[in-house]
Amino acid sequence: MQKRPFSTSRRSFLKGLAATTSGILVPRVFWAQSGPPPSRKIRLAGIGVGGKGEGDIRYAERGGNDVVAICDVDSRTLAKAAAKYPGAKAYTDFRKMLDEVKDIEAVTISTPDHMHFPAAMHAIALGKHVCVQKPLANTLWELREMHIAANKKGVITQMGNQGHTYDDNRKLREWIEAGAIGKVKEVHVWTNRPIWPQGKDAIFNTTDAPEYLDWKQWLAQTPDHAYAPNIHPFKWRGYLEWGSGAIGDMGCHLMDPIFYALDLGVPRHVEATMEDLTDTAWPRGAVVKYHWKDHAKLGDITMTWYEGKDAKGAPLLPPIPPELGENKLGPGGWIIVGSEGVILNIGDQCNKPLIFPEARRAEFLAHPPEKKYPRSPKAGEPQEEWTLAIKNGKAFDFMSKFDYAAPLTELGLIGGLAMRVGKPIEWDSAKLEVVGMPDASRFIKRAAYREGWDYSSAKI
Repeated sequence: MQKRPFSTSRRSFLKGLAATTSGILVPRVFWAQSGPPPSRKIRLAGIGVGGKGEGDIRYAERGGNDVVAICDVDSRTLAKAAAKYPGAKAYTDFRKMLDEVKDIEAVTISTPDHMHFPAAMHAIALGKHVCVQKPLANTLWELREMHIAANKKGVITQMGNQGHTYDDNRKLREWIEAGAIGKVKEVHVWTNRPIWPQGKDAIFNTTDAPEYLDWKQWLAQTPDHAYAPNIHPFKWRGYLEWGSGAIGDMGCHLMDPIFYALDLGVPRHVEATMEDLTDTAWPRGAVVKYHWKDHAKLGDITMTWYEGKDAKGAPLLPPIPPELGENKLGPGGWIIVGSEGVILNIGDQCNKPLIFPEARRAEFLAHPPEKKYPRSPKAGEPQEEWTLAIKNGKAFDFMSKFDYAAPLTELGLIGGLAMRVGKPIEWDSAKLEVVGMPDASRFIKRAAYREGWDYSSAKI
């Protein structure tokens, strides 16, 4: 069973958080060394089976597993999936599916952000293993409740940030620990998102919902709202109620390798500047600065996140360190700045990071560090990694299980919280509150829930 994410005391919470976000300080161990998992079929269900969800259930099915039930609020998408899985029972209401199909063992959840929480909580309450797309939730309270519930039930969990399965994630940590760039001083992370409307561009053109869409089920636990094509099927990411903005969408990808390699944990101090935040939509552009004070390994360190565009329409990007020379930044990536050089990664996950200056790279890689952290047997495929763990009977330490993925998701969500508060915040993760700002609670827990959708860990 996974460890409980926190206790009632701040000291025990911080101790537990450090344990769950740390690496595996043992010699490299391959999954294959312990032998393959038992040869059996896992009975799967998919909640959200179009787009990303179609790929998620398909990857989870690999290895001879059975898809026994499928759910989607769009009857057209559901019909396509039913044609592919003719033996699966089809539903538009995941609650009914999970209650009626008793032999479901594990569930992929690939829905808009707001629906992750009720779908995961319903499945977890019934003892189902869950693989949830990133971010795990779009409110901090729901995120914490999911983490507690999963540990309470002892289910095997996974978040769909596929980059965490890559070998380069482990290599980056090994480089940092071997002193590839000396003492780490600061980090910069950027994305070209949003590529959907945010700020004043995120509007509602309400109309009747199309007949093929179960709009009430799409809204899930959120309050009633008229249907608008500006919301579904794609532009929901830009709205506060249903999405997590650019930082929620891409933070779990871009921050993951840094969070893992540096053992960052969750900081106490965050500040944000925004371009065009509204009462209903995330900003058109933002810069978020995280501060870690007296970090156990790093001392004082900052990480700055850049998203979207400024008021003049120019991309918000970090300063380019002189070590990079003529190298360009690209649409997304990250830079770790150290006392002896920098590491640049262009791309949304950790994929071919490079040490600069080149002379430092050549010197360091002439004698690269030992590969001491376990590599995933299913690099790039978190769903199949998850089903292997289920067959194995326990989560692998290298997975993006909730003990790791919940603090990582929290990192992005408190950046969004700082945007909404509009001033620097001191975040108390143990208490799930902004110190000295009780009014910020309205951004931490959803203001209202639809009747019958009141999930909590206390009820599980």
